Amino acid sequence: MAAEIVNPRSDSNTDSTTAGTTDEPFDPAFALHRGGKMAVQATVPIRDKDDLSLAYTPGVAKVCSAIAENPELVHDYTWKSQVVAVVTDGTAVLGLGDIGPEASLPVMEGKAILFKQFGGVDAVPIALATTDADEIVETVVRLAPSFGGVNLEDISAPRCFEIERKLQERLDIPVFHDDQHGTAVVTLAALRNAAKLSGRGLGELRGVISGAGAAGVAIAKFLLEAGLGDVAVADRKGIVSRDREDLTDVKRELAELTNKAGISGSLADALAGADIFIGVSGGTVPEPAVASMAPGAFVFAMANPNPEVHPDVAHKYASVVATGRSDYPNQINNVLAFPGIFAGALQVRASRITEGMKIAAANALADVVGDELAADYVIPSPFDERVAPAVTAAVAAAARAEGVARR
Repeated sequence: MAAEIVNPRSDSNTDSTTAGTTDEPFDPAFALHRGGKMAVQATVPIRDKDDLSLAYTPGVAKVCSAIAENPELVHDYTWKSQVVAVVTDGTAVLGLGDIGPEASLPVMEGKAILFKQFGGVDAVPIALATTDADEIVETVVRLAPSFGGVNLEDISAPRCFEIERKLQERLDIPVFHDDQHGTAVVTLAALRNAAKLSGRGLGELRGVISGAGAAGVAIAKFLLEAGLGDVAVADRKGIVSRDREDLTDVKRELAELTNKAGISGSLADALAGADIFIGVSGGTVPEPAVASMAPGAFVFAMANPNPEVHPDVAHKYASVVATGRSDYPNQINNVLAFPGIFAGALQVRASRITEGMKIAAANALADVVGDELAADYVIPSPFDERVAPAVTAAVAAAARAEGVARR
């Protein structure tokens, strides 16, 4: 685990209020964020003119010339292979929605320090003043020479799917939309352990996902890729199915892949007899609908701060309950996945993050629990120091096995 993060710009004399005035009450959130949560720090000393001549001119010119002759050397003599761009347009920030690029920066800074704290990966927040998908793609492509990977963050659906696809087509570095794939990886890890605890295989289970945005679509596809028997996805208008004429291209594709049982109607209709509920939408699922699920069901209600099914209700009917909150057991938290996934990809200079690499990450994360497996412990804590090394090693090995590693 990395050392404790300290804000070098913090000042106790100015952190006593929310906005810098003396008549406002103390708020620890504002105090922590004053001056930002991160800074650039040199990794080499500059103590005298000799150090300066090596770190900058004239010494730096030798390194630049060598890279110009052999561009691959950029990975050895710059931070490129250790740094990720955290890119957003501010359109889907946490539960706040479209709040714009400036207001998204505290979250992007937070993401960057999580990369460092939990994966040892440097990251740079980049908030873009455009919501046009093509403009975002072109901007990131032009920034890409400075980075070893791109983490797309808090970009609204359905543009997020197009942006990720186009960027990965044009770049030879990993592009990863964490709202989709990080959530899916951690969900699969928890689900694998829940199934193991109940003595069943994934192929025996039928799931229902509430929410057909970025996370819901990615989770559905990923769980099916991992071997889940069936899954139905519900949006605000009901079950995503082939007989609906109001579907976007993304949802139409989803309808072709999901709902083998051919269920139509509402979320409650799909939950009857289901083995798994996964909530990534918000709102509240009525208790009778939860009660209609199969015996020994799993309820993963991940909306924050209010789960779709309150744990007190879920525990009446489910054998395993998970949320997105840190104050309940079994927190489905993306920080369990993305730092190790990128650390593993960067370690081997992977050109992309494949489905196999994500499944390897989920399996490694599930295996961390080991013999401690219990109904209130199907997923490890983000502070478990075994997590990042296990995920990193698994992802690096999978990248080599799939031929996307370059070292």
